[in-house]
Amino acid sequence: MSSPSLYVLILAGGSGERFWPLSRKSRPKQLLSLFGGETLLEATLSRLDGLVPAKNILILTNADQEAGVRALAKNLPAENIVAEPAKRDTAAAIALGVGWVAARDTEATMIVLPADHLIKDTAGFQKTLATAVAAARQTGELVTIGIQPTWACPGFGYIECGGAITLRENSDGPAVHDVISFREKPNAERAEQFLRQRNFRWNAGMFIWTIPAILSALRRHAPELGSFVTRIHSGEDFAKMLGEVFPTLPKISIDYAVMEKAGRVLMVESAFDWDDVGSWTAVAKYLADQGAGNVGNSDVSALDATDSIVFSSQKRRVALLGVSDLIVVDTPDALLVCNRHEAERIKHLVAKIPPELQ
Repeated sequence: MSSPSLYVLILAGGSGERFWPLSRKSRPKQLLSLFGGETLLEATLSRLDGLVPAKNILILTNADQEAGVRALAKNLPAENIVAEPAKRDTAAAIALGVGWVAARDTEATMIVLPADHLIKDTAGFQKTLATAVAAARQTGELVTIGIQPTWACPGFGYIECGGAITLRENSDGPAVHDVISFREKPNAERAEQFLRQRNFRWNAGMFIWTIPAILSALRRHAPELGSFVTRIHSGEDFAKMLGEVFPTLPKISIDYAVMEKAGRVLMVESAFDWDDVGSWTAVAKYLADQGAGNVGNSDVSALDATDSIVFSSQKRRVALLGVSDLIVVDTPDALLVCNRHEAERIKHLVAKIPPELQ
């Protein structure tokens, strides 16, 4: 699949709140080494080896995180890392990437990937993308990836999938379905219903399309973004478009702006493991068992202490006595101690932290 006509856009922004104090504004989840070894961004780039040349990979980040991204993505041309001057959500970010690709090849195929997902099965990941690229090229439709739910998660968007379609090529790849609808994050009861129906998949925010297909969809459903793309690939100064026009674009997700309005969307079943690792409680299942339900990335000594999560950036020994259901995150300049059932509120706590520690 390595071809000048295949490009990848990696979305690498974020606020660095959910994994505080390990994460900061300048060091969000994708720049962390949560599982030892590579950061999530480095792992994302590694999964693309042999799939697309480095010169065809674009990373969009922001000014706070640009230096960190550049330090980790040294194999990419410097001009392939772009810092957005303002937060405009995924539709504007993707439109910027579409314009960047279109300026190089108006007939290219484009893959959009988040930078912060945990995927270990590289072969399955590449096989899934190969099928998605084939589907996009053969049908001219917008394509997304659906993740088989493992539980009734109310925190994810869902894709309702319909009948399977057959491709002329890549017929031995994962199944391809028509999309019936996109569903926003459901309540717990509705999530259980989705799980029982068995034709719902998690929406992982991965998209594949040809430039003509996405440009047509943008022009029809989000004309301001379509015009922005046209101006970029028509040769207007990229730096000027980025600095002056991008901050004025609508702040809307690509799902709302395009995917939910498109006449036909296809979904490819994922043939790989997947975890968006959205909180410290999600990280817990990848940390070492310390006994009594406690887990950690460093040694834990516990007495009458249970079901706690410990992460020390210094790999310091942590002692727990007479406590349960804690998250303890130890860094050189800050320490977090919170109830593990309050993990989703860490992002609200960060607002009360001194700015220099955010």
